[in-house]
Amino acid sequence: MDRPGLSGATQRIRVAPERITACLFDLDGVLTSTAAQHMAAWKQTFDAFLREREGEHFSPFTERDYLEYVDGRPRADGVRQFLASRGISLPEGSRDDPPASDTIHGLGNRKNETLQAIIRQRGVTPYPGSVRYLEAVRSAGLTIGVVTSSENGASVLEAAGLSRFVQARIDGLVITEQKLRGKPAPDAFLAGARALRVAPAEAAVFEDALAGVQAGRAGGFGWVVGVDRTHHADELRAHGADVVVSDLADLLVADR
Repeated sequence: MDRPGLSGATQRIRVAPERITACLFDLDGVLTSTAAQHMAAWKQTFDAFLREREGEHFSPFTERDYLEYVDGRPRADGVRQFLASRGISLPEGSRDDPPASDTIHGLGNRKNETLQAIIRQRGVTPYPGSVRYLEAVRSAGLTIGVVTSSENGASVLEAAGLSRFVQARIDGLVITEQKLRGKPAPDAFLAGARALRVAPAEAAVFEDALAGVQAGRAGGFGWVVGVDRTHHADELRAHGADVVVSDLADLLVADR
């Protein structure tokens, strides 16, 4: 269903069902291209760890590993899930473990250190179609929240020039502070809905991660949009997406 923008808007957003009044966006891979940077940081971190542990004939971290075990999850959860898939157990450690520590949190901090270096080198770029969609959503009078498992949510939004659109941000720091369960549990999206003062049925969730789509469906949200950046549309649908698009601009229709 079309939702017209305010006077002067050149495009309209297509939102269903009609009761949607708020939009909750994942960040990496939905609004910004940083999902590829996260994937690169995880691969560097896990491959180095596995090589040191198993030698040069180790089995590398793959894109499938990223999608199944890491994407969309809080950092420590991603470490646990991936290592468990390889039959590896490490001490939990603590959140302030140095990156060199062979603990769950140490390995996660090692990944974050690598990610920060990659971001400094490459910068942060929002998807043009996502910026256009955010502009249309704002013009239509819908409220906007960002829900991300990343602890770098504020800095990434600022670097991408997207903070101006966002009325509520639930990121990895908030998830830890409020002791929320990570995706695929719906806790973070439900916190986003509360922050925008809307019922879940009145909010749309936009996610590229399988765990994130699961979270949107589990939370009873009114519309779950899968964003397919890595050619896994069928899996997004199977995990609960109502509709799958390759770019948020696909949800725009031009005014006539």
